[in-house]
Amino acid sequence: MNLHEFQAKALLREYAIPVPAGEVATTVAAAVAAAQRMGGDDWVMKVQAHAGGRGKVGGVKRVSVLSAVEQFAQRWLGQRLVTAQTGAAGKPVNQVLIETPLTIQRELYLSVLVDRERERVMMIASSAGGMDIEEVARTMPEKILTVIIDPVVGVQAYQCRQLAYALDLATQLKALTQILHALYRLFVEKDLSLVEINPLVVTAQGLLAADAKINIDDNALYRQSALLALRDVSQEDAKEAQAQEHGLNYVSLDGDIACMVNGAGLAMATMDIIKLYGGDPANFLDVGGGTTAAKVAEAFKIILSGAKVRAILVNIFGGIVRCDLIAEGIIQAVQQTGLRVPVVVRLEGTNVEQGRQLLADSGLAITAATGLADAAQKVVAAAKGVR
Repeated sequence: MNLHEFQAKALLREYAIPVPAGEVATTVAAAVAAAQRMGGDDWVMKVQAHAGGRGKVGGVKRVSVLSAVEQFAQRWLGQRLVTAQTGAAGKPVNQVLIETPLTIQRELYLSVLVDRERERVMMIASSAGGMDIEEVARTMPEKILTVIIDPVVGVQAYQCRQLAYALDLATQLKALTQILHALYRLFVEKDLSLVEINPLVVTAQGLLAADAKINIDDNALYRQSALLALRDVSQEDAKEAQAQEHGLNYVSLDGDIACMVNGAGLAMATMDIIKLYGGDPANFLDVGGGTTAAKVAEAFKIILSGAKVRAILVNIFGGIVRCDLIAEGIIQAVQQTGLRVPVVVRLEGTNVEQGRQLLADSGLAITAATGLADAAQKVVAAAKGVR
């Protein structure tokens, strides 16, 4: 789960990590009022959306009169932000952040994430702050500094000194050390998968997080109820959010053959073999190992909401879940949705014969397949209109 910048900075502030003074507004009038309360004669305006590259498309702007604050809020509130990260559809803008401008001497990069190969928390720092870190890693790898944290002892003093000297922050060693320890505590205590400060800026007043990005591990949300309450569903794919509510794992893709499977590995294999036979998957949909007929029916409704879907492949291996229950769900879904696209079903495993018989006796236009290759060939042919 992702947080907005203003939410991320509120968390940083909670852990005593310095951030610029600012207020968030959801209306034009509230934005102007916030700027007036903050005082001064200029402000930094930032659209709030789950996407990077906002500044490149006018979503971050420094303004010097209240009328410009009003114009910025009018320009963006209720509109969609389109950047290189959002795709053509963009992300809705429902809030703008108004901040006090900073006199920046230097921009740095700092992040904490999980190194899955080492099975450790890792800190990454760079003197090339304010840039795309992927581009820095590709063109200037010598500017990327990495520190691996031992979970038993946490952040060590020598590691703080190592980063401080590498970033030319010897005179700010104490402030950087406090920030590094706070970031690590935040990362662990809030079950984060990423916290990124880009840039971490050097000012006459000290180090501040000028921008912040926080991602939370979805698997830990059950114990992070306060963070879960910050979720902004409007920033998520509508079908993916709907699937999550029903315990389904769904990811939208660009093809026209919808896939419904049980198990992530089987889903990957199914998409691969569809590609092998000349088709394009429209989604990744894993109904899980303990699925029910009702869940299968809901899964059908979700995948059918995609306008480009021309055929559906159901590929189920019945282990924990019985094939006859899957068949009941398929029949229920077809009947409820008034299905108008071809459906190919491949069932294997527990009660497979009963499941196949239920589909055969349903009287519905469902094509049975005897193996994965057979299923893929049939669904690709169906999507292309070949009979």
